[in-house]
Parts: sequence; C-alpha cells; structure tokens
Amino acid sequence: MSSAMAGAIDLSALKARSEAANRPQPPGGGGGAGGGQASPWVVDATEQGFQNDVLEKSLEVPVVIELWAGRYPREEQLSSELERLATNGGGAWVLARVDIDTAPRIAQAFGVQQVPMVVVVVGGQPVDAVNGAMPDAQASQWVTSLLDALRERMPAIAEGEARATTGEPAEPEEEPEDPRFTAAEDALEEGDYAAAEAAYQAILNVEPANEQATAALAQVRFLARAEQADPAAIERANAAPDDVDAQLAAADAEMAGDDVEAAFNRLVATVGRTGGEDRDRAREHLVSLFELFPADDPRVSTARRALARALF
Repeated sequence: MSSAMAGAIDLSALKARSEAANRPQPPGGGGGAGGGQASPWVVDATEQGFQNDVLEKSLEVPVVIELWAGRYPREEQLSSELERLATNGGGAWVLARVDIDTAPRIAQAFGVQQVPMVVVVVGGQPVDAVNGAMPDAQASQWVTSLLDALRERMPAIAEGEARATTGEPAEPEEEPEDPRFTAAEDALEEGDYAAAEAAYQAILNVEPANEQATAALAQVRFLARAEQADPAAIERANAAPDDVDAQLAAADAEMAGDDVEAAFNRLVATVGRTGGEDRDRAREHLVSLFELFPADDPRVSTARRALARALF
C-alpha cells in the first residue's frame, strides 16, 4: 500500500505549500470533537499530503483512515465517535479522513468498494479494515483492541496514552524547516524553476544520497517542461511516429495530463523502433519520468519490464 502512494507525483504540492484552511472539510467535521479547536490527531488527508499525514505518521503510531464520499450521506455517528476517540487519545493514534471523491487514487489503492470504510495503516502497510458503520461501543472496543495489539511494537502509543492521562499539551513538536529546501520552495512559489533546480542541485552536491532532494529535482525539471507542454503535441506525434522529438514532447504532454501509462507506453514503443542516439534519448527521457514516482509504483514496474523487453 505504501508503495502505491508514497512519493506519488505531486506537482501542485511542489508549486506551493498547501494551507490547512484550503483542505477539503468533510460534512459536519470541524477538525475537533464537537467542532471546536482542531485536534492535531485528526487530519483531512489528501493525495498530496498522504505521504506525510498517513504513511510517515504510521511509522510512529497507528493511523486509522476513514474513507467516505461526498456524494453519499455521511455516517455521522461513526465519524464523530472516531474523532472523539482520536482527540482524547493524546496522540496514541491518528485519524485520517479521506473523501474518495477528491482522492480517487487513495480509493483505488485501498480497493474501496463501499463507504464508509475504515483501514488501519501501520508502518506504511494496511493491517486491518472494517466495512460499514460501527456503534460507538464497538468502535471504542475496536480502537482499544488495536492499541493493545500494537503497544509493545510502537512505544509512541504508550507516550500518547500517558499524555492523555496527564493532560500534557497535545501539540506535537514540529521539526525545524531546512532552509535549503525552504529556498527551493520559495523559488517554486515565484515560478523560478531555474533557481529551484539550482537550489536542489546544491543540496545534492553536498548530500548525493538525499532522496528528498533527488525526487524534488526530478519533479522540478518536469514541472518546467510541463508548463510548456502543448496538448497538440500528442496529435503531431501520432502523425509522425519516427520523429523522436515529437514523441518526447507528446510524452510530456500526456504526463502533464495525468495519462501516465500513455506516456510510458509511447516512450517504450519509441525505444523499440529506434536505435543509436535516438534510442538513448528516448530511454533517458523515459527514465527521467520514472523518477517522478517511487521505484515500486506498479505503473513504473510495468513500464520497466516493457523497456527491458524493448532493449533486449
């Protein structure tokens, strides 16, 4: 599950940081029990924030994902009870609410067939799921059983429970921002892709193994190309299959339009019917697009196998 979502292409998040106020709010939800002060243990997760809000947090404590859909009536009882339990839990676990209408890739990753659906993620992997509503007593018992089963494995559960018992402030400490990344993000917000690329490259010059900077650099380079992508390039490329430049431009246009498989298939086909320098250019362009996703993204895995067949 983590491989399906972690590091998924997120050009909008690169362009500017998401403000909490701009996140979709589920009906009846105020971000805290009773609609009052927002709880740090209840989040409205989006595709853009899934890595931070769910996958990374699940390395510390269980994350209970409540999957719902704006086009259907909300199961208010279950939602309110989970919110109350998470808020009172002091950080022993986190509730992440996901509107699958605005996050279809998350729904696809979890194989959602009906709502509400509740999934538990631990260490980036789903470990339990419940379909349909639960009475308050059952939801409370279910959460208690979950914590009991994981308490020894995840010390942060006991820390959260102690915090809830003693009444310590529930706000988690925020890690200080890395000024190098801040500079790159500021450049992106200003639309200065060259400066953002230079900032990420400067980080890699000092820390060649910095995965965050590597991924960001690949995305910035693509974002600069995508802004210039012309949808008409696809039609031109289809009319000129032997024009490698046209195929590269069309692949960028398809990727910018979120037609990932089409972009991969186009470049694999180009590799298969070309040779020499043209083949190298198509292969390198395809590999650069792979870098926009985690290595084990199923679309990348499929395209890598196809590329290997085309090459050998």
